[in-house]
Amino acid sequence: MIITVADGKTFEAEVPVAVIGGGACGLVAALTLADAGIAALVLERDATPSGSTGLSSGMIPACGTIMQREQGVEDNAEMLIQDIQAKAKGQANDQVVRAVATASGPTVEWLAAEHDVELTLVGGFLYPGFSALRMHAPPSRQGADLMASLLRATEAAGIDIMTNATVTDLIAEADGRVAGLVVQRPDGKREEIGCQAMILACNGYGGNKAMVCEHIPEMASAEYFGHPGNQGDAVNWGQDLGAEIGHMTAYQGHGSVATPHGILITWALMMNGGIQINTLGQRFSNEHRGYSEQAVDVLAQPDRLAWLIFDDRLLDLGHEFEEFKAAEVAGALRHGANLAALAQTIAVPPAALRQTLAETEAYAGGTAHDPFGRDFTTQPALRAPYHAIKVTGALFHTQGGLAIDAGARVLRPDGSALPNLFAGGGAACGVSGSQVWGYLSGNGLLTAVNLGRLAGQSAAAHINNAKNGSTA
Repeated sequence: MIITVADGKTFEAEVPVAVIGGGACGLVAALTLADAGIAALVLERDATPSGSTGLSSGMIPACGTIMQREQGVEDNAEMLIQDIQAKAKGQANDQVVRAVATASGPTVEWLAAEHDVELTLVGGFLYPGFSALRMHAPPSRQGADLMASLLRATEAAGIDIMTNATVTDLIAEADGRVAGLVVQRPDGKREEIGCQAMILACNGYGGNKAMVCEHIPEMASAEYFGHPGNQGDAVNWGQDLGAEIGHMTAYQGHGSVATPHGILITWALMMNGGIQINTLGQRFSNEHRGYSEQAVDVLAQPDRLAWLIFDDRLLDLGHEFEEFKAAEVAGALRHGANLAALAQTIAVPPAALRQTLAETEAYAGGTAHDPFGRDFTTQPALRAPYHAIKVTGALFHTQGGLAIDAGARVLRPDGSALPNLFAGGGAACGVSGSQVWGYLSGNGLLTAVNLGRLAGQSAAAHINNAKNGSTA
């Protein structure tokens, strides 16, 4: 709900910038403002900030970084732009794509050098659609550790974070200028806080069943692996203020969530030679298209299930990921000393599994071609003993949202910007085009981190312009 008020309203408390959402987007925005000498108040509905970032693998795509140069990796903004648009089939907003790609390298370096956020270049394999190694992540490759680093940085910077604070309403002038917000505490107490600018960093609508049914009905019955607080508030507030929304049918899925354990299994297994089969023992897709669209393919299989099949070589790779090790401890891994033993263990027809593995061996040897279009020749064929994990497809987060410009300013349908409202991460329309197939690996944190940075810079400029009497 938006409350339109008259000029001159007074508030119980006022801050220069209110940031709604304490995930990566909100914390990066607040750090940016702090570096500019501007105080921000971060409002977070949970007791501890985590959001979608905390549920992720913590991998931020970035190009032209010192981490890449130290390992001899050649990458630049043009390469990243091309990869993003190739995956999105040219549907992503060119200005926003260029803005986040250009900001990506400097932002990662700034986080590491100025705020002690430990980020290392993830080597060894390319994610689907990447032309260079560019994933930067905590050593553990866990989003929870990325959040922990960002929270330490915000504490060191003296940034105020109000937790257990649910924003229920925005207070705005008739021209769309945000004047403040209403926050509700767990005891039911409500208070009004004024602000000179606002950044919406409260993600998308994946936790809102009605909105999922409306915009992405194919995922209405899928497991939701995102944060339950993603209720579409930013989209609803923005629309009430007259903002344009875009690509509401876009989302990130994942075809590799261990079931019933609910643990994400790294797609590195697939990119390095693993395969997925259904309960009939058959492959059903090109696993290298992308883990996002693979969610739809998995959910189309009998019982909405698939098995990841891999060998000892890939088991060693899996052990480099903390979530994989957690899945192993939880009992998600099945083992077979040979093909017959594996088929019995995972209850698939032995003849079908034998044929599938024989086919993939022929693909790897170059004597046959995969009808789904995957190139198997870059990795060795799977060899006994074999391992398997039962998985399902899941919805991770939505990619549609408020239309923004290259400075993360929220736009009206006519292209004009709302006076003092900025958005990033899942609150903003992303760079994945209109459909699930447009999601390039890491697009979620790419836009969360870099639009947080850009929104912080734009909000700082807005505050400084106001101090100087400028209308720019």
